[in-house]
Amino acid sequence: MAKVYLALGANLTEPESQLDSACKALLELADSNITPALTISSYYRSAPMGDVVQPDYVNAVACFHTRLDPIELLDALQLIENEQGRVRLVRWGPRTLDLDLLLYDNQTIDTPRLTVPHYGMKQRSFVLIPLAEIAPELTLPCGTALKGLIDAGLAAELQQIVR
Repeated sequence: MAKVYLALGANLTEPESQLDSACKALLELADSNITPALTISSYYRSAPMGDVVQPDYVNAVACFHTRLDPIELLDALQLIENEQGRVRLVRWGPRTLDLDLLLYDNQTIDTPRLTVPHYGMKQRSFVLIPLAEIAPELTLPCGTALKGLIDAGLAAELQQIVR
C-alpha cells in the first residue's frame, strides 16, 4: 500500500468540472478501506507556464492510498486524462486535464517514463500551496520540509477558488 500525492490541473472545457470528474475517477484507484479515501485541496487559479497563449489553469492536489505500483498508477492516470479528452500537442499547452504523480510514498523513482518526486514540484506554487494545505508537515524524500519551500511570494501568485 502506497500513499501518493498528485497534482491536478485543467484550463479547457470547464476546468473546475474537469477536476471534479478527475476526483471521482481517482476514488476508483484509492483504497476504500482508508478514511478518507481521497483528500483534495481547495482549487486554485494560476497563470499558465511557458509561452503558449492560453487561459489560466485551475489546480489542486490530491492524496490517497493505492495498491497500484508506480507504473500501474501512471498508466491509470494517463487513462483518466485520455478519457477526459486530454490531447498532447504542445508542451505546457492547454489541456482538459493534467494529472502528475508528485510523490509515491517516500520513494525516489527515475525511469524513462516516470520521475518521482515530480521534477518541477519544488518551484511551482500551484503545486506547493495546495500540497501544503493538505499535508502541512510533509517532508520530501530528499529531507526538505515542504513548509521550507513556501514563501509569501509563491502564495501571492495563486488565487484560491472558493468551493
